[in-house]
Amino acid sequence: MNYIQAAFLGIIQGLTEFLPISSSGHLVIMQYLMGIQNSELTFEVLVHFATLLAVIAIYRRDIIELLKKPFQHYNYLIIAGTIPTAIIGLSFEEQFEKMFSTVKIVGFMLIITGILLFIAEYLSRKNQFKSNSDNFNYLHAVVIGIGQGLAITPGISRSGITIALGLMLGLSRSSAAKYSFLLSIPAVLGATILKCRDLIILNEANLNLSSYLVGAVFAGISGYFAIKILLKILHSKKLSYFSIYCWTVGLLLLIFT
Repeated sequence: MNYIQAAFLGIIQGLTEFLPISSSGHLVIMQYLMGIQNSELTFEVLVHFATLLAVIAIYRRDIIELLKKPFQHYNYLIIAGTIPTAIIGLSFEEQFEKMFSTVKIVGFMLIITGILLFIAEYLSRKNQFKSNSDNFNYLHAVVIGIGQGLAITPGISRSGITIALGLMLGLSRSSAAKYSFLLSIPAVLGATILKCRDLIILNEANLNLSSYLVGAVFAGISGYFAIKILLKILHSKKLSYFSIYCWTVGLLLLIFT
């Protein structure tokens, strides 16, 4: 992987990791278009860690407050959401990985992501649910955590499904986004650790570390701005814009692949 490829894939990873358009789905698409059979494990580890740093940078004040009071209710909500995510991810990892070779599955799942975003935006605008963060309970956290676990499916957006479920369950836009991104920290960290384990087991040593680091830097920077962009679009009540994108790409994949 050369520097240009690494930078390009890093930007794609950073943007799609947080914009509700599925990073795993776009990874499959990019691999298909670029003729890459499998992404390189060392590169995956670095870009995932870079996107993790982007979340920490945006929500650093919230994270510090949570660390200062480790036994507060919000931390338990994050744990409650993380448990089903971990169970789904660890139990069905092999089954989900097989889907990465099928572009049409990505197309279908992108359409589903678009539908979820559209419904969430519609219901939120119509005030079908009262946005009250005080009513956010463990059941809500588990439901959102299940959604995050299912987002391992290429084409299902992690940020998209968690924010959509948060809105449907009655969270305000800011609260849904905050919980979605904070919930992503243990998930991304766990996935990174597992990939590091695989890296050690496979004893994969690459000489392209410099190009991988370039990709990681671009992933972190683009991820940071992707979060900022999503928050602005979310608060401007234009989440359905991403629905149109997901439907368009999904249909194109179903028709032409």
